[in-house]
Formats: sequence, structure tokens, C-alpha cells
Amino acid sequence: MQLIPAPAAGALDAAEEAVDLLLESGRAPGDILVLTTGEQHPWAAHELSFGEAAYWAQHDAGDDVFFADVSAAERARSRPVVVVAVNDDAGRAVAARTLPVARDRAAALLIVCGDPQTINSALGAGV
Repeated sequence: MQLIPAPAAGALDAAEEAVDLLLESGRAPGDILVLTTGEQHPWAAHELSFGEAAYWAQHDAGDDVFFADVSAAERARSRPVVVVAVNDDAGRAVAARTLPVARDRAAALLIVCGDPQTINSALGAGV
């Protein structure tokens, strides 16, 4: 597990930077799932405008980075890397529900971008 400290307002940017670094280091795009606890990533919002069926078909194809809201975390399949942007103001409550699911979905690496205190409190451990 890796923590990237960021305020809620900067967590999505930090997650995007983490994805860029993963791709630059040779990680396959289909290896990466990005979850947001607040506002959806613009890619997810755009793709959902074409309908849920098309959106989830991209997930099922598994050949590109997939961005989803935490409400879809249960539906998302495991991927080697899961990046979570804790980008909401509620923080602790949403993170407490999201992070354990994200940890279960991450086959090799979980990267969490957000406020360290919120994240540690949600996980019940020091990260």
C-alpha cells in the first residue's frame, strides 16, 4: 500500500499523476482501476454519458485504465493496481467504506491519494 498525501481538493490530481507514473514505468493500462470518493473523474462522467452498458463494457474489456465512483467499487473487478482518490469533504465516513473494498480489489498494489489522517483513521492503521 502506498499513500500519496494530498488535500481532498488535490486528491484527483494526485491520482492522475500516480496513474501517469505507473504507465510510464511500464504498467499496462488495463492493470489500473481508479476509484474516486467524491466528484467523479471527468473520464468516467464523459463515458457514462454514452450509457451504463457502454461504460461497463469498457470495464469488462479490461484493456484501459478504468475510472469509477466508489458507488461502483463493489461491481468493479480486481486489477493489479487500484488507485483511490479520497476527494470528498466527508472524508472519513466515505473512506472507511471505500478503502477496505479497494484493498480487496488491488491484487498487487493499492495507492491512496488524500489526507493521511483521514486515510489512517479509515483503515485503522498507520500507512
